[in-house]
Amino acid sequence: MAAIKGLGRNIPYLRQQAAALLGNTSTSVKAICVVVLFSYCLSFSEEAIRILSVTPGYLLPPVFWFWTAFTFCFLEIHFWEVCVDVVTVGLCGKLIEPLWGAFEMMTFFAIVNFGVAVLSALFYLFLYMCTNNPDMLFSIHIHGLTGYIAGVAVAVKQIMPDHILIKTPIGKITNRNIPLMVWIVGLTLWLVGLLEGTHPTMFLSGLLISWIYLRFYQKHNNGTRGDMADNFTFASFFPNVLQPPIAVVSNTIHGFFVRIGLCQKVVRRFDMSNTPPGLVINLPGIDPHDSERRRQIALKALSERLSRDHAKPWQPDRTKKHSPVPPAVSIPIPESTTPKPLASPLIPQVSVNIHNQHHPSNSST
Repeated sequence: MAAIKGLGRNIPYLRQQAAALLGNTSTSVKAICVVVLFSYCLSFSEEAIRILSVTPGYLLPPVFWFWTAFTFCFLEIHFWEVCVDVVTVGLCGKLIEPLWGAFEMMTFFAIVNFGVAVLSALFYLFLYMCTNNPDMLFSIHIHGLTGYIAGVAVAVKQIMPDHILIKTPIGKITNRNIPLMVWIVGLTLWLVGLLEGTHPTMFLSGLLISWIYLRFYQKHNNGTRGDMADNFTFASFFPNVLQPPIAVVSNTIHGFFVRIGLCQKVVRRFDMSNTPPGLVINLPGIDPHDSERRRQIALKALSERLSRDHAKPWQPDRTKKHSPVPPAVSIPIPESTTPKPLASPLIPQVSVNIHNQHHPSNSST
């Protein structure tokens, strides 16, 4: 009774905080929060939990309750889980939706949750095959937004990987450390009995599905897909000491998927317009020694061609051959005793008309 009275007194404060969290968000974000709150009221019914949540034995053939892959994410059976879901979706609407847009955010929401439902069901099917325990198929109920919370953590790591959250004596905790840390904490709480086993499974499934989508398949406005940044590799989720061996394993798996056609080969693009002078970039698949050898051969061929051009005798410009010859000019000049020069074949002949001037002394009869 005291708890109910205390909750009643805090309702105005909670309403104010919820309004501040969900203010200026899209209709889709608010709709998700409303559906989660409504589904929490249905969680008091065992039949509703069985129908709305994913039960591995019912999702897989031959029963195939396919609708549970779309309804399980809205069902929570604890109020603190509802609060975590509302805060996560609200932060997603504040941080991710302005960058991606409402449609892309809802696409991410649908892909991650559907992938979590299928991957988690396959995981419990694998456990059933190992243990032959039918409870793994029919007593497990997968529900909630735990997988989507993992997807949001991966998206935040992609957007702001080096943002410092906490400074500790042993080092700094950034967004790149959050996904793995949360999964380890959830696994520890499950081992001590404080958390259901479906939460670590869903979180790990959401981490894998969201990373695969953001890494290889998310379409951007410029027409490209995925994010091939070095700080968004699968090994970057782990501490620096573990990254080299994990990178070898992940690259091997990626190469296998490329060969069977599930993934595309990584193609790196370089913008050379802003490259500083003197920078040398060695592209994969090109031997630097082979490039240098080709460059020397090209320079040698260019030098030989220039030498042959300088060794050729002088040739008149072909354009002069077709230039029009100036017309003959008649110029009156005085008679001179200077001998007339011989005609030269290299000098164009000019027609000159000489008119003898008559002096007054010769004009007398």
